[in-house]
Amino acid sequence: MENPHAERQAVLLERILKNTSKCTETILELNHCMEEIIRANAQIRIAADLSKSYRRNVQYNLEATKGDDTTPKRDS
Repeated sequence: MENPHAERQAVLLERILKNTSKCTETILELNHCMEEIIRANAQIRIAADLSKSYRRNVQYNLEATKGDDTTPKRDS
């Protein structure tokens, strides 16, 4: 006669292995999706970096010309 305790442990172990396999598969799929998102966002990041740099340059130039205002003012 087989040991019922060992049989129950074997069933539980089989369930654990099946669930672990599903988790691994899901994590691999999640990693793949994340890589796709990162690749898709690369263009957006480049555009955002360019916009940020442009804004800083404009701000710098505005600050530089603010103190050096040599244009004649008109009286209305």
